Amino acid sequence: MPTFATSPGTRDILAPDAARWRHFQQVFADVVESAGFAHIIPPMFEDLGVFLRVGETTEIVTKEMYDFEDKGGRRVALRPEQTASVCRAFVEHRPVVPWKVWYAGPNFRYEKPQQGRYRQFDQVGIEVLGVDDPQLDAEVIALAVEFYRRLGLQGVSLSLNSLGDSGDRDRYAAALRTHFQANVDALSEESRVTLERNPLRVLDSKRREDAPLIAAAPRMANHLSDAAAAHFVAVQSALLAAGVKFAVDDRLVRGLDYYRRTTFEFVSTSLAAAHTAIGGGGRYDGLVAELGGPDTPGIGFALGLDRTLLACDAEGVFASPASRVDVFVVDAVGGSAATAICAELRAAGFGADRAYDEKSMKSQMKSADRSGAKVAIIVGEDERTAGAAILRTMEDGLQQTVQRGDLVATVRRMLGR
Repeated sequence: MPTFATSPGTRDILAPDAARWRHFQQVFADVVESAGFAHIIPPMFEDLGVFLRVGETTEIVTKEMYDFEDKGGRRVALRPEQTASVCRAFVEHRPVVPWKVWYAGPNFRYEKPQQGRYRQFDQVGIEVLGVDDPQLDAEVIALAVEFYRRLGLQGVSLSLNSLGDSGDRDRYAAALRTHFQANVDALSEESRVTLERNPLRVLDSKRREDAPLIAAAPRMANHLSDAAAAHFVAVQSALLAAGVKFAVDDRLVRGLDYYRRTTFEFVSTSLAAAHTAIGGGGRYDGLVAELGGPDTPGIGFALGLDRTLLACDAEGVFASPASRVDVFVVDAVGGSAATAICAELRAAGFGADRAYDEKSMKSQMKSADRSGAKVAIIVGEDERTAGAAILRTMEDGLQQTVQRGDLVATVRRMLGR
């Protein structure tokens, strides 16, 4: 029989890492739900056209999308990101604005697997639709800052830029094209290809030969309309008032074509790899209209789970949560006592586990050690006859015998509940 392994760019998330992932998402939910965000779970695949709006010049669309024809002859794609799905849901369901939602889950991109980057990767994020207020921009950014703080991260820097309105971005792209084409022979081969598709993306190049031309390129700030410039100033003022530190980086363009006005990115200063960005987002005021809805402003962010956890590891914070097993039942009289005691303890709100297959007392105690339980309940022949059980504190080995009717109350006292 053949043996199978995970596909390239995917992997199994086992304990204790899986518990850490779930805890990560729960901390995020706690932060954003306290600000009025409701949970949304978009489908993992959509009509291909939904994601083409991400930008037909982006690598996500041209190279990385998992798209296929389903058995009904429909052209669909696994979601490479979730903002477009949220905007499609807004167009379809027309909720009352402001619509504030958060999400968590996997996305799919066919790219070269490397540390912190997989073909199936998880993100958490928020979106707000229906508000064009720089105060909201600052609040959205501050929520991400607060989430990183809750994780214990300290080495996170925030970069901020404005890509202006649609006309501003187009004028800036034209100015960049003119600049780079005038010096095209000095560009790297990769950047020449990028220039043909999207001149803004040349600014993302980290190749040494491109650095002088990028440094001399026109500045986005000189191409902002009065309205976009005023919006950007207001965002910065609101962030300063909220105590959020940031640096303006007018080379920051992000990877998706739908961004307008406020754009931002979080970078871990603790990671030494080439890719240190752990999250980002911005405004996408024209995306809902491109998906067939009314002209609706929107802003949001997505934070990468894998990269963020790598940053946590680098700083030694946000470890895997402790075991949720409070009590391990050791049953040396056939197993039925463990079944009854575990059921009683679980009904009382305790985490309880046990061994199976009538293993020896020694083997069951080893299992109790591995479980992380703070208390072991031991039932032998003498205890069964007396209607009692031995309660042992795992840390120091101290034990006491109690009647079965006092079991829950005694466990509660031992665990300080």
